[in-house]
Amino acid sequence: RIHTEERPFRCPDCGKGFRYNSTLITHQRIHTGETPFECDKCRKRYKSSSSLLNHKLIHTGERPFECEECRKTFQTSTVLLRHQRIHIEERPFHCPDCGKSFRDNYALIIHRRIHTGEKPYKCPQCGKSFSHSSHVTRHQRRLH
Repeated sequence: RIHTEERPFRCPDCGKGFRYNSTLITHQRIHTGETPFECDKCRKRYKSSSSLLNHKLIHTGERPFECEECRKTFQTSTVLLRHQRIHIEERPFHCPDCGKSFRDNYALIIHRRIHTGEKPYKCPQCGKSFSHSSHVTRHQRRLH
């Protein structure tokens, strides 16, 4: 499966396919709002262990990824790669609805929720839906 596009594990909520069942399980937490991984320093919660590990770098101050162009440092390679696009003004991801361009696909996905009305993040306490995971967290802090 590694070298094929086969994605046999389907999300029953949205139909998205995954190569591995473990990835599907993590994905399904988007729909359920489940965040089983908690930071022992600040109690912030995450749906995957890798997201928690990335978060923990905030507390250590570690920023091991450096941009060779401007020497700015970052906590993750993903954020570094996104940053590097500012040096070449590359915005390869275009919204088919309004034409707005984005530096990364994730930003486009988030933006498209404006057009679709999609709210994939759900509060596990009351069931209210949100377009951003951070909005669920804010809602939980204020109301629950």
